[in-house]
Amino acid sequence: MTTSFAREVYIVDGARTPFLKAKAKPGPFSASDLAVNAGKELLQRQPFSPHELNEVVIGCVMPSPDETNIGRVIALRLGCGNSIPAWTVQRNCASGMQALDSAAKDIACGRHDLVLAGGTEAMSRAPLLYNEGMVQWLAGVNSAKGWKNKLKEWAGFKPTYLKPVVALLRGLSDPMVNLSMGQTTENIAYRFNITREQMDQFALRSHELAAAGQDQHHFAEIQTSFGREGDYYLADDGVRRDSSMEKLAALKPFFDKKFGSVTAGNSSQVSDGSALLLLASKEAVQKYRLPVLARIIDIQWAGVDPAEMGLGPVFATSQLLQRQALSKDQIDYWEINEAFAGQVIGCLLAFENEEFCRQNLGLSHAFGAIDRSTLNVDGGAIAIGHPVGASGARIVLHLAQVLKRQQAKKGVATICIGGGQGGAMLIENISEV
Repeated sequence: MTTSFAREVYIVDGARTPFLKAKAKPGPFSASDLAVNAGKELLQRQPFSPHELNEVVIGCVMPSPDETNIGRVIALRLGCGNSIPAWTVQRNCASGMQALDSAAKDIACGRHDLVLAGGTEAMSRAPLLYNEGMVQWLAGVNSAKGWKNKLKEWAGFKPTYLKPVVALLRGLSDPMVNLSMGQTTENIAYRFNITREQMDQFALRSHELAAAGQDQHHFAEIQTSFGREGDYYLADDGVRRDSSMEKLAALKPFFDKKFGSVTAGNSSQVSDGSALLLLASKEAVQKYRLPVLARIIDIQWAGVDPAEMGLGPVFATSQLLQRQALSKDQIDYWEINEAFAGQVIGCLLAFENEEFCRQNLGLSHAFGAIDRSTLNVDGGAIAIGHPVGASGARIVLHLAQVLKRQQAKKGVATICIGGGQGGAMLIENISEV
């Protein structure tokens, strides 16, 4: 296969934390804590020192006020030293994949040979913000001169000023179309006639596959996360082994309460987690005698209507495979991030729809049906969780593990992106360079 890179880029190793479901209070780890938990053992098992990295690139959507340029914070906490540059990227749900893309381009152009890249997110710690009324009132109080004017400003206080802006909810809404991400999935469900039962069935599949993957030890990339109080976390804790169609059917629609089909049960989980990968050039692989997990062949980004942002993977994947002159049958395994069950089903139906493919993808025929036995074989974000800064890196890392395990050749990891985008990465199972 041809590559869009001037130099080949390899994934040599990777690790992630367990994804921890948000439980109505701040979780045990900050976003940088999570990345340090993922990266500490990853770097310790390498034949090189953290000081020999050329760069650290981290995707994160909502770092805390104490984590400005969180990439740099993480690099220093991991012991990379003052001389190793580090930076942060943000492409909403694909921030972790964007970090991999940015790192890969630096390796491909010859700027670097060894880069730590990935993503992290502590969604449970998303801040509560002052509303506009409170901001204006505080500004008036602070700027008032003399006690009489200050008293007048204080008297203008209204209880409604105490109503906070929930940053998480605001961040999961699109300001251009004034829709939440769940509402954009309702649009896709309407367009493709996706039923509530289909969504719930897909959600149940995710939990069942994730539970089976845990039982069969298919998540070797997970590193135990240790807290400061002696607590520790071994596995993704959002997998519901007791899930059933009956339990899922009992949940009420969340985003369109009167007519909708998208529920908390068939949506991805709000969670905390981190996933980091080591990317290397051929020169670095040979210099340090590194094992190779996979080769990054190509990456594609695409823009779509924000009101149907969940279809982003269809556009990005189609463009990617057209450039590589590959058919969908030449892809052995797929990871489509499960933002919502209806969103993934919508992508699958769009791939199969000849009219959609002709009008939107520039194809003369349908892209074709993806064999569902090759899709998200160990479950996805509905069961595992979707810490938005980390998911793009997680699906790439796990796909590489799946290709190794199944002795398969090629895989595509693809993700929808709030704001109306899609990202797709093509990787190849390779052991030697």
